[in-house]
Amino acid sequence: MLSNNDNNGLSRSDGKRPDGLTLVPWKEGKPLTWDSTVVCTVADSYVSGSAREAGTAAKPAAQRKEAKYATLQGTHLFQPVAVESMGTVEEATSSFLAELGHRISALSGDSREITFLFQRVSVDWLGLQRFKLTLFCCVRVLLQTAAQRMTYRVIRLP
Repeated sequence: MLSNNDNNGLSRSDGKRPDGLTLVPWKEGKPLTWDSTVVCTVADSYVSGSAREAGTAAKPAAQRKEAKYATLQGTHLFQPVAVESMGTVEEATSSFLAELGHRISALSGDSREITFLFQRVSVDWLGLQRFKLTLFCCVRVLLQTAAQRMTYRVIRLP
């Protein structure tokens, strides 16, 4: 398996751990670690900001996740995945999902993969656990496909 959602080695002192981890390097020779959250935009603490501008609840949630897992920075790339309950995706999360979709497209040859990924994620807004599983599975499929292609290339060499 090339990605894992059982991250016992990444537990913090309070026992919390990220939602997922790639077992192979994602970028810069480091594995990718992510943690997901869905923020309720109509909660008292967010409603006034959310009424003025979409995304104002997700951004601080992503920043809290980054602070929570700051100790991983030296050894892992950390990606907070923050989504608002009304459907707005935090900017860095959107960029990450776009990159993931492009990587899947490059491997599959289907340029619609990014659209499919965003559609799948949008269907799962209300089910955070399904969203986490979708993200985990997408990264896993991407890495497994990449590993298979690398294996095929090695086999084809004389």
